[in-house]
Amino acid sequence: MKESSNNARTWMAVLAILVGVFCVIIAPVITQTSLERVLTELMVVAKDKPQYSSGLPIFGLFYPVWRAVIFIAGIALLAIAAKIYQGEEWTYPVALTAYAMPSIGGMFMFLPYISWVGGFPLPMVISWVGLVGFAATILLRAGKRSKKLIELGTMVFIGMLATHSFTLGIGSQRMLMVRPGKPLFEGLEYWILTWVGEVDWIATLMLIIAIPLLALRKASGWWLALIATLAILAIDAPTQVIRTATLDYLYGALLALGALFFLFLPSILEHYGKKEPETAQKLVDPTATD
Repeated sequence: MKESSNNARTWMAVLAILVGVFCVIIAPVITQTSLERVLTELMVVAKDKPQYSSGLPIFGLFYPVWRAVIFIAGIALLAIAAKIYQGEEWTYPVALTAYAMPSIGGMFMFLPYISWVGGFPLPMVISWVGLVGFAATILLRAGKRSKKLIELGTMVFIGMLATHSFTLGIGSQRMLMVRPGKPLFEGLEYWILTWVGEVDWIATLMLIIAIPLLALRKASGWWLALIATLAILAIDAPTQVIRTATLDYLYGALLALGALFFLFLPSILEHYGKKEPETAQKLVDPTATD
């Protein structure tokens, strides 16, 4: 971060304050307004189509959960803004992780909103604000523009995959809550739902953890993202074959393929395929000699 110009660090710090204030004050109001509208419309639909009633408790739980996560992300941005301006290197992965929370959470809340409410996608405002901070932080750092753009594309694809996988987990739980024959699972199309949802949720958590590790150029971040992406592809593809009513799992598999494409780009691989510096090896093994 210290290699970045004073002007760039100033913009990054100001952006952290603005997005932080948004996440702490404005995003909670947008979240509650969106939730009330979704629940209101869903209650009307559920009267004639009881299979959609499971969305009421699920959205009532997870909208506030994401609001809390986004709120804490805002506090984090406000807390580290001064250190961002000072060029502290550790603020880069912290800031990217904080910006990722409104980006992912806002996108998740957008999907039920656009399905049941329609009109202007209110929760997308939260996602857009997070994405602005995310992209600006990467692009304002010192470095070759082409490499920064590839890094941005990789991170954005990982975030999109995390959002979609989290949403698929929500969808599987919603369908299981109103399945016929409950508490039993009647047939392969419901058996697979007990599998795909949990895998997608675990993979979502792995992808989120991978974001700061990738920002730190840690090989563990690359491998974590790779394992999560492969797991999503391996479960979403067969689920789409078994459950053909929608194309949601196909979209998940395609997003996973897109993430794999970015993860294996040469400019990405070069960051995570290098050996540790000799000095670092000596710190690990004091007996190492020249």
